Amino acid sequence: MKEDFLDKKLNERKENNAFRQLRLPDNKIDFCSNDYLGIVKNNLLESLMHKAKSVKQLTHGSTGSRLLAGNYLLIEETEKILADFHDSEAGLIFNSGYDANVGLLSCVPQRGDTIIYDYLSHASLRDGIRLSFANAFSFLHNDLEDLEKKLKVAVGNIFVVTESLFSMDGDFAPLIEISLLCEKYNASLIIDEAHATGVVGEKGEGLVQHLHLQTKCFARIHTFGKAVGAHGAIILGSKKLKDYLINFSRAFIYTTSLPEVSVETIKNSYEIFPSLINERSHLQNLITHFQSSLIKFEKLKSETPIQIVIVPGNENVKMLAQKLQDNNLDVRAILYPTVPKNAERLRIVLHAFNTIDEVDLLINNLK
Repeated sequence: MKEDFLDKKLNERKENNAFRQLRLPDNKIDFCSNDYLGIVKNNLLESLMHKAKSVKQLTHGSTGSRLLAGNYLLIEETEKILADFHDSEAGLIFNSGYDANVGLLSCVPQRGDTIIYDYLSHASLRDGIRLSFANAFSFLHNDLEDLEKKLKVAVGNIFVVTESLFSMDGDFAPLIEISLLCEKYNASLIIDEAHATGVVGEKGEGLVQHLHLQTKCFARIHTFGKAVGAHGAIILGSKKLKDYLINFSRAFIYTTSLPEVSVETIKNSYEIFPSLINERSHLQNLITHFQSSLIKFEKLKSETPIQIVIVPGNENVKMLAQKLQDNNLDVRAILYPTVPKNAERLRIVLHAFNTIDEVDLLINNLK
């Protein structure tokens, strides 16, 4: 079979020292995963599900899409529970955060509309925007002046898209100011809360609710693959938006729905993570400790579990990451082209199960 046409781009990656390969976990100290609260690490969901007498009755296959055979009472009940928790009129579960973002943005904005999105928005948001027929423009990261400049010339229905907590910089979006601009220019605000879910707010409800902005949003996306410790996502919004997505979102319509066992896991996690107050407090202490440390590399300011150390150059950052790996620290390098050239970095993730001693070991290896 002819495959040599694949060589050009693969070789480019290798020449740029940016070739990616899968690796298996090897029990190093975890400063890499998105298991912020340790729900997966500590088997909290497994413990809860084993106690449930109905767990053996849960199906591992849903047998079809939600519009055919794949809809069932548990998934509708869970959507209602999650919508209530997030103070939303309605919610619709998707199979992943990627599916939710692509499914929302590819179908809601129409030809003649305008999407304005933060330049550092996640690839799933950008892919959904790319599939839309609307005009799309980025604004400089968290730059309110640039956002307003774009809003002034936007036409049609206007959608402003951002994340609440950015996964590659570890910073928050200025959501209060963005929401005020959306009101001023009659724009619909869409916020991806993937990395804030479970972590931000007294009960892990996310940044939007923490700032009391839930009524200012057209749509919110909460994903379950990070702190929630499960899989899937929910789009929150009005009942009308839910009806629209059921009718027009191809990522929802043309896929087999999540099975009962997955949805039960999501529901159980929403019973667990709001109560993990001590875990969120300890995590915040680790964040403060790391931020106050002195290291020889540039460290971005972050009040979140995502801590960024800038090490320019793919080769340089890979060498440093390997040094950390050799010292039993699972820290991964983020390479160009995932991030801009000369902004290559270590993406360090702190967790509620990490100890001060482990963080000190990490700090000492960065001095």
